[in-house]
Amino acid sequence: MDEYRHHTLSVLVENKAGVLARVSSLFARRGFNIFSLAVAPTDDERFSRITIVVDVESNSVEQITKQLFKLIHVVKISELHPSEAVERELVLATVKASPDQRGQVLELVQIFEGKILAVGPDELTVSLDGHPQKIDDFEDLLRPYGIVELQRTGRVALPKLERQAPRLRAVRGKVS
Repeated sequence: MDEYRHHTLSVLVENKAGVLARVSSLFARRGFNIFSLAVAPTDDERFSRITIVVDVESNSVEQITKQLFKLIHVVKISELHPSEAVERELVLATVKASPDQRGQVLELVQIFEGKILAVGPDELTVSLDGHPQKIDDFEDLLRPYGIVELQRTGRVALPKLERQAPRLRAVRGKVS
């Protein structure tokens, strides 16, 4: 997956019934496939944040943004470029792990800083959160063992924080 082909929109909406349906139907009416969709309330219970990852051209993103702003419950829209955003995703996977392979799967989970959630006689359920590329890599390395079930949350993202420290004003002191 080429991250730069996908556009990530962070849409702040009023936390009301039917808003998600109206937003997603707008994409469907325009013929855009939603690659990833995550929604949850924010720290202010009046609002929810919808993170939508869509594979469209830049000019189409501008058009869809204009259409989104026409929806009555949309408060704010931000397009988050991958280089200017902190992105995370969660994966839960049940993978085959016979007793002779279990150590290898456990080591893989440990290397990726994942967690073992459940242990069965021949399977493990694991979780991992991180950057979407890290999740892709983890999933690829689990495949040879045999993935029984897998669920990804979809991408969530926020703008990166400014890294620049505030300028300090030089203070001239008296030399004694």
